[in-house]
Amino acid sequence: MTSALAGTEPFTVTASRDYDPEVGTLPYMSLGRYEIDLSGGDAARRLFAAGARHVTLPRPVDVTDAADAAWSVRALSFVGDLSSLAISVDWQLHTGPDPDAWRHFGHLHPPTAVLGTVDPAATALAWRNAYYICKCVFRYGPGFIQVRDRRYGELRRFTIDEPEYHEAIEALTDGARVDEIPRTVLDDLMAETLVLRFGDHVWWAPYRVRRWSEAPLVI
Repeated sequence: MTSALAGTEPFTVTASRDYDPEVGTLPYMSLGRYEIDLSGGDAARRLFAAGARHVTLPRPVDVTDAADAAWSVRALSFVGDLSSLAISVDWQLHTGPDPDAWRHFGHLHPPTAVLGTVDPAATALAWRNAYYICKCVFRYGPGFIQVRDRRYGELRRFTIDEPEYHEAIEALTDGARVDEIPRTVLDDLMAETLVLRFGDHVWWAPYRVRRWSEAPLVI
């Protein structure tokens, strides 16, 4: 099966049954290697059903490298799908020198290091301290999509009911090329930082929520 995003190849992750990486190395706890050849959401649900609670990505995600943008948007989407299921992720993110760039990604399960910053470990610690599940999510309602975003402190809510926006979000699920999304729609979503651009590819930041972890008014 081909990957969800055209131009990217399937990749392999390792998985275990326990959130603690050390426990995951014990007999019967490791689930071994899984090839991710489905959409991120399907792959995450398959891993969860197999008992995975901790997943390790094969290599860092470098959003500063335009040549690697296809991998970046697909990997970020997959980390979001894992985060939505409360599966912990062992990964690294290269954001560049901006000390606050991590906040765009702060709804994802915290990485082990935020590379390119002055202090990668300290930035990762700030991310972990501020993290909670469902920090930036979207859900489908009858004829609308609702987004709830707390990445930047306050709650921002968006209700999207235009068909062309629904089509764009569907196309963005695992990342997309810039030229695959209508320009006016893309500009609107990027203006709200719901979509981020890396090279010739764009990433839909919110991950899908199917069940609230807390009352929605709290989240």
